[in-house]
Amino acid sequence: MDNPIFIGKVLHHLDQLASTNLYAAELLAKSTPLEGTVISTYNQFNGRGQIGSQWESAPGRNLSLSVILYPNFLKPTEQFMLNKAISLGVRSFLDELTNKTVFVKWPNDLIINGKKLAGILIQNNLLSTQINSSIIGLGINVNQQIFEHAPNPTSLSIIQGKYFDLNSLRLKLFAALEHYYLKLKALNFNYLNEEYLSHLYRYEEESSFLDQNENRFDGVIKDIDAHGRLAVEVKGKIKFFNIKEIKLVN
Repeated sequence: MDNPIFIGKVLHHLDQLASTNLYAAELLAKSTPLEGTVISTYNQFNGRGQIGSQWESAPGRNLSLSVILYPNFLKPTEQFMLNKAISLGVRSFLDELTNKTVFVKWPNDLIINGKKLAGILIQNNLLSTQINSSIIGLGINVNQQIFEHAPNPTSLSIIQGKYFDLNSLRLKLFAALEHYYLKLKALNFNYLNEEYLSHLYRYEEESSFLDQNENRFDGVIKDIDAHGRLAVEVKGKIKFFNIKEIKLVN
């Protein structure tokens, strides 16, 4: 991909931060940063995953960053399209580096060989008719070899058997994100939907799930609806699940 035009043009790189998303939110609260502004650190010591879960990252080993975007061309009901575009951008970036098939695990993980390689946390500021601003938080396991708490993790270094230069990787990531964000900005929803489903983990495969009460059941992932809910066929009927209402266990 070509070098990015606007993502990463303004870059705030700090030695350490509790949370790049929190720093981005503070910037937005007091100013209007240029679209594509990135907050980056190689030592994020209090990063968050989806719904408040913690993100484990060893200092100096991984990519931890947040991108500020203004997708005001999207309606609040279309906000999961942003999730799709960002997921596809990160997936494309990882796929090129590993030469292996990387999958999107709904709603916010990137998976290779069944193990978690990256996570996404998107925080949208909504107005009545549009998305006013978005903070795209990304955590990508690059050179970390040992994980103490993360469930079923892997890293680029583990997969490829070598260490990566974080600065050069960051530029490649910006280019991949920008490519898919521009697809979104052109309202190319059909393309994004098809691409997302073609790389959705366990799509159209018999799988086991746990519900909120830890009850296990079998089903087949059939789609993601317009609200970002997972559509699962269970005993011949389609059921829809919001984030954290269901967990894939195989």
